[in-house]
Amino acid sequence: MFSKPANFQRPLYREIMRQNISGTSPYEPVIGFSRAVRVGNTVHVSGSGPVGADDADAATQTRHTLEIIREALEKAGARMEDVVRTRMYLTHVDDWEAVGRAHGEFFGAIRPAATMVVVAKLLHPTWRIEMEADAVIGEKD
Repeated sequence: MFSKPANFQRPLYREIMRQNISGTSPYEPVIGFSRAVRVGNTVHVSGSGPVGADDADAATQTRHTLEIIREALEKAGARMEDVVRTRMYLTHVDDWEAVGRAHGEFFGAIRPAATMVVVAKLLHPTWRIEMEADAVIGEKD
């Protein structure tokens, strides 16, 4: 059994403010999630799909999804330039290049760590892309 050392202190996490950022999804309270969560200077954006561009091509869906992510980041006090990691979930492997190019339009100069994987399905049957993003807010100029 693990015993705490006499000088053990709880991590600072509990002392850092947590801010839940709501989006427009009616499923947030049902599923129990936030569009984004900010803890300290870190922002985690939940999986975001192309709501409102459901029937568009993959590149348009990607751009639309990235605008949703941008809005969540801004509500949390972050910018696209603060993004350090993205994850892209595609339903069609042939979309990789169009999605990658659209991602590059937003992040070409920023170049966050990125993952692109192909999945069997997403929650909405016409979505070709869902994305997540993580940002670390630096000092503003």
